[in-house]
Amino acid sequence: MILTGKEILKRLGNDIQIEPYDANLLNPNSYNLRLHEDLLVYSEFPLDMKKPNPVQTLKIPEEGLLLEPGTLYLGRTIEFTETHNLVPMLEGRSSIGRLGMFVHITAGFGDVGFKGFWTLEIQVTHPLRVYAGVQICQIFYHTVEGEISEYKSGKYQANQGIQPSLLYKDFEKK
Repeated sequence: MILTGKEILKRLGNDIQIEPYDANLLNPNSYNLRLHEDLLVYSEFPLDMKKPNPVQTLKIPEEGLLLEPGTLYLGRTIEFTETHNLVPMLEGRSSIGRLGMFVHITAGFGDVGFKGFWTLEIQVTHPLRVYAGVQICQIFYHTVEGEISEYKSGKYQANQGIQPSLLYKDFEKK
């Protein structure tokens, strides 16, 4: 089951934390999250799954930043979220999708217990100017059935910014 907006509001401060919270961003069954001004792009190719890949930081100026097709932009939400006893999920807003922008490639599924900023894997189908602070995606919450084990991974938990892939750490464990 997906929580309604009224249920999200009731659970704020307990199972759900959203900082900063703005009542105007609450929807009938989700909450809109906004795009931070910083983006990352990978700066050396080819990328290697077994190694940290260098990135370059871009800042979205007030007049916007033109995104180009064929480039993966890593962004993040302005909002820091924390979720307990529920599964948080992200989906791009339809208004964003109708401009040819993908907000996440595969990582819209969160884990029970995740806390942090959401890293967005952004691609565009044609050149598109973006602006910091735009309501880019929505978070919604599924109820959980069964015994809960909370997410505790050291890779992305409690992150403080945009997270490039840390897949290489999986190879270090072997």
